[in-house]
Amino acid sequence: MAQLNITLNQDEILSLLSDDRNEAFKKLLQESLNSVLQAESKEQLNAEPYERTEERTDSRNGTRERTLVTRIGTILLTVPRHRNEPFKTMIFDNYTRSEASLISAMSEMVINGVSTRRVSKVVEELCGKSISKSAVSDLCKDLDQYVKEFRNRPLTVNYPFVMVDATYFKVRSNHRIVSRALMIALGITEKGSREIIGFELYDNESKETWKDFLIRLRARGLTGIKMITSDAHEGILHAVRNIFPDVPWQRCQFHFARNIIDKAPKKYQEGIRCELQAMFQSATMSEARKKRDTLLDDYSDVAPNAMECLDLGFDSAMTVMYLPESLRRFVRTSNHLERTNKELKRRSNAIGVFPNEASVIRLMGSVLMEYHEKLINTRKLFYNPQYQEVISIGDKLHQVAHEQDALLIA
Repeated sequence: MAQLNITLNQDEILSLLSDDRNEAFKKLLQESLNSVLQAESKEQLNAEPYERTEERTDSRNGTRERTLVTRIGTILLTVPRHRNEPFKTMIFDNYTRSEASLISAMSEMVINGVSTRRVSKVVEELCGKSISKSAVSDLCKDLDQYVKEFRNRPLTVNYPFVMVDATYFKVRSNHRIVSRALMIALGITEKGSREIIGFELYDNESKETWKDFLIRLRARGLTGIKMITSDAHEGILHAVRNIFPDVPWQRCQFHFARNIIDKAPKKYQEGIRCELQAMFQSATMSEARKKRDTLLDDYSDVAPNAMECLDLGFDSAMTVMYLPESLRRFVRTSNHLERTNKELKRRSNAIGVFPNEASVIRLMGSVLMEYHEKLINTRKLFYNPQYQEVISIGDKLHQVAHEQDALLIA
């Protein structure tokens, strides 16, 4: 990594800190990022300015100025230019998408007259100046195109494991504030990488909306699924059985345990929680059944509703036991998506009520794009040998799916 040399005028910075702290921070950020740009240029050219060396790959060709909108205001950067090969920098790519999405969503609130005094103040601080309606419109068009391309991209590899969930956002529609369901799908590829493979906004969670969501995923090329993990929403179960009838369903063990514990008297909840975790960690299905039976014997008299929930949902929550033991912990819950939803909620807290449905897709879609890029650059969950084990038990997994289907019909 290139070494950074940041030159700051001490008197100027101290003066700004005493008069205008925001301007001081803007100045510090501006000088720091300009130093990053110079370091990137030096690294790409393999030479300092005016340095003669055999390692030099190109020559400098002046600079150009470009503004960058940040959370502490708009700063002016001096971007190097190279004579033959274009200068490349990660600064603008890293800042622009998330900043633009937040600014555009908030600005729409101001423009449409649904903002509070606080939101107006946040927009001013983010931009460093007021934003015209035409400027916001242009900004939204650019961002909408990025999100649209990501949301509709073809799915060209196999995704043996898929997790689906929904989270809700408040949206202004026809002069009322309503809740809208953002459905999200996360896939684990045959090479063990995680990806955000789809998201759509619907009026609610129902059999029809979940079915439509899965149909859209299938139309974009979703294939090779060996197991789908989710909570027990009946809309999801209906959609999976209709759109992917050969795929077994894994009930999220985290949600399942919470459903059981919520039905138990408070003084027994901790004991039940510990025994459920021991059951979920069983090495074999027969061992898991023994631990379930022990739970039923110990708590049926004092927590009958909780034990009924356990008995009815046990098989669907233990579908993961048919997988190789090394893969079970990655698929037994939908916690990968729970973390995604928390990040979406954190980002949306600055908005409160979205001005329209398009702004939900725009901002939350941008956040999901960022999260997707983070996921594909993290460690793989498994490698080809484990995937081949899953392929080898494909017939058994199909059988489990058909047995689940028969139980649902019954």
